[in-house]
Amino acid sequence: MIRILSVFFALAVALSACAPAPAQYGSDGKALPRAYKISNRDTGKIQFRMLDSVNALRNASGRAPVELNAQLNAAAATHSQDMARQNRPWHFGSDGSSPIDRIARVGYAGQLVGETISETYESELETLAAWMEQPDTRRVILSEDARNMGFAWTQESNGKIWWTMVMGN
Repeated sequence: MIRILSVFFALAVALSACAPAPAQYGSDGKALPRAYKISNRDTGKIQFRMLDSVNALRNASGRAPVELNAQLNAAAATHSQDMARQNRPWHFGSDGSSPIDRIARVGYAGQLVGETISETYESELETLAAWMEQPDTRRVILSEDARNMGFAWTQESNGKIWWTMVMGN
């Protein structure tokens, strides 16, 4: 009998460790945001989740799908890292480079359609939703000219994420 109780107790302890942490609430009664932590092994999953989401939005708008492009991913990663170093979200690099300069540096043969950026603690899908609410970033994501997409980020130790999406043709 003690063995059975010990097994049930051990099982209960193990299962309680699997339960999500309880939400914390602010003074307004709303749940406080929790930092979205990204591990290195999540890179492929996140990029393809974003690609699938962008293509679903493009399909719903009658646009052709885009494909991930390694060169545009590299340009996006470089810019995310640079924005984090500068501690400001903007389209120009610390060296004065523009998105056009950055895609040329990585050897992308196509043309720039546009670049979307964000400084946030939110997930890639929450960031995509925010981009879709703004006419200028929505226009880049749904551009008829876009055929390729680059998507990357840098996450600081405090959880802040610097997202960059680059669309090309």
